[in-house]
Amino acid sequence: MTEAIDQQLPLDIPLSHAPRERHATLGRIGPHSSLAMAQSRLAILGAVSTIAFLVVALRLIDATMFQANSTIANYGEPGGAPMVARADITDRNGQMLATSLPAQSLYADPAKLLDPVTAARGIANALPGIKFEEVLDKLTSAKRFVWIKRNLTPDEVYKVNALGQPGLEFQEESTRLYPAGTSTVHVLGYTDVDGKGLSGLERALNGPLAAGGAPITSSIDLRVQHIMERELTKAIQSFSAVGGAGMVMDMYTGEMLAAVSLPDFAPGQLATSTDEERFNRFSLGTYELGSVMKVITTAAGLESGHMTLDTFYDAANPIKYGRFTINDYHPEHRALSVAEVFIYSSNIGAARMAMDMGPAFQREFMCKVGLCEPVKTELMELGTPQIPANWSDISSMTIAFGHGISVTPLHLMQATAATLTGNLVTPTFLKRDDVTTPQGVTVVSPHTVDLMHRVFRANVVAGSGKSADVPGYFVGGKTGTAEKTQGRRYNRDARLSSFIGAFPMNKPRYLVYAMIDEPRPNADSHGYATGGWVAAPVVGNVIAQLGPLYGMAPADPNDPDIRKATQLEIRSRQEEIETY
Repeated sequence: MTEAIDQQLPLDIPLSHAPRERHATLGRIGPHSSLAMAQSRLAILGAVSTIAFLVVALRLIDATMFQANSTIANYGEPGGAPMVARADITDRNGQMLATSLPAQSLYADPAKLLDPVTAARGIANALPGIKFEEVLDKLTSAKRFVWIKRNLTPDEVYKVNALGQPGLEFQEESTRLYPAGTSTVHVLGYTDVDGKGLSGLERALNGPLAAGGAPITSSIDLRVQHIMERELTKAIQSFSAVGGAGMVMDMYTGEMLAAVSLPDFAPGQLATSTDEERFNRFSLGTYELGSVMKVITTAAGLESGHMTLDTFYDAANPIKYGRFTINDYHPEHRALSVAEVFIYSSNIGAARMAMDMGPAFQREFMCKVGLCEPVKTELMELGTPQIPANWSDISSMTIAFGHGISVTPLHLMQATAATLTGNLVTPTFLKRDDVTTPQGVTVVSPHTVDLMHRVFRANVVAGSGKSADVPGYFVGGKTGTAEKTQGRRYNRDARLSSFIGAFPMNKPRYLVYAMIDEPRPNADSHGYATGGWVAAPVVGNVIAQLGPLYGMAPADPNDPDIRKATQLEIRSRQEEIETY
């Protein structure tokens, strides 16, 4: 408007006279012209404001709808539906084993960054483990969304906020915490950064857990888990072993009260853990378990009808079969009854028992107690038994004392429980009650079950399992020592030493197993690193704590009912009778 007025001024008016002429000219415009100009200005201002409002509105719509939707489609974050917290996992007594807590994750929109180099340098200084070059590559990419780090600590969030860099944003997520630490890692497993289960119960029950809701109750008793972990750790350290495994099972419900694999690792340190630490020895690893398999051989022999506990087999000399020779570790150099084969752990006697019952029956029985296929349980980390395609005579003989067949310790637990209860019950890592406990399938007769109770107890009283005994709890069990294979040969310097025990043998309820991987003799073991020296004390120590924990008072060993239920009279070849 001013320019239009200036154009009406005479160009030849002296500068000193210009103001007077200007006022004169303005005076000629009039009131109507002033009102028109004001209205025009208001109209222009309104139009500008409207345009600005529309621009802001469109930008907000773009940011909150189109870009957010694009981000969700490509990355699943941020701006999606409210996150459903992953369900908790507890032990059987309600102790928290796994839970989810809110956490902040850092992402960037490179297009909004004013100075990517400065931002990258600040992030690298604020966040441990973040390298300047790597974060700079992300901040200078053409993407509109890049993750920088997930699940930051509150201190890290504060440091990033202090950088004051536009384009750096936080997304609220959920992080998985395991209050029990390393103790239950091979049972619970772990999740990835997006909360998806990768192993253990986290993987097996990923759907129900991801849906949220009420906690899922595991069968694990955290107190028993800690006891087993502590006793295994002491044995591994004492015998300079490479690892071990241990389990406690309620034989009637199939519930696993404890399941430990060592070495282990913290679930939150998956990236720095080793293959050895992540490996699950109790349900995934398959092993030739040695003489603990004589539990199955003895039960099978008794069920076959070809022998009783008083049936004798020649164990005076080694068995030679082609290029194979079967020896005893501590030979008795005489004929042994079936009971003595179990108590003295005679390989020769077990091989002769296998030939007496026949390979076909032996295989049928072993499959009947669950040793021919993966254990049916919740975990997905399950080893497949390695059994001979051709169950020959020599295979039958070596399998009788635990060589030539590889199974998981969980297989052994399931099968041994069947020989002591009569029923094959699937093991579970979830708590069961009267409604959810399966009845099981009867696979062993009551008569054989009763005899197995007696030989179990006799082995702890007079055999290789003496160091597992706990006064008043009537422990029974069987030792095992097996050389590990290297290629096509056995390595005498690398062995698995184990013990499987049950108590109380007058009314067996709990099954306890310990396996030590590659133990070496120590100063107190007199040069031995066998199951009786290494693993049996672990089981005894666990039972000594488990009994009182479960309110089981030690019983009187002279109680006539208990003596009647646990005693075994063993007849030697000379008709002498020993009572255990």
